[in-house]
Amino acid sequence: MTGRARGFTLIEILVSIVVIGILMSAVMLSFRVTSGEETLRDEARRLMSLVELAQDDAMLQGREFGLEFTTVAYRFVEYDPYTNQWAEFVNDNYLQYWSLPENIEFQLFLEDQRVLLDLQHEPIDNGNASNQPNEAYAPHLLIFSSGDATPFELHLLNDVDEFRIGIQGDLLGNLELMTDEDFDR
Repeated sequence: MTGRARGFTLIEILVSIVVIGILMSAVMLSFRVTSGEETLRDEARRLMSLVELAQDDAMLQGREFGLEFTTVAYRFVEYDPYTNQWAEFVNDNYLQYWSLPENIEFQLFLEDQRVLLDLQHEPIDNGNASNQPNEAYAPHLLIFSSGDATPFELHLLNDVDEFRIGIQGDLLGNLELMTDEDFDR
């Protein structure tokens, strides 16, 4: 058999390169999308776990806790019945100030009304010597020693990829993770 060895033509090689390029682009795009969604999901799960921890601590210790949000962070506070004031947690490894990753922000809804969140936390001014209650400060969410809590809906938004996920809490302290399908209801 006298045939010559057949190789690939330039057109076949170019088509193969284009197909590989399209596939690589699709893989990279899906990786980026999954990464953004997973970051939101991880942050929502983290916050849900911390709220559940605060609920358990409140019931076990007979204390009242609160949760305050800014657009990009949150902090837990505790109520001191002796001074009748709220105070930040100190030396707590879990219920502490937490900043969200870049490009993620909160939207908080109480009684179906959006709460305008500050850009940063204000210091809690409990320095008055007369032990008069600080009427100006109150956290957004309350976690009572009875197990009850402030009903809320919290949205976590990724402003770059336009993903969102949410946490919904009811009066009994039950928490539920919300997905895109839940927002359309």
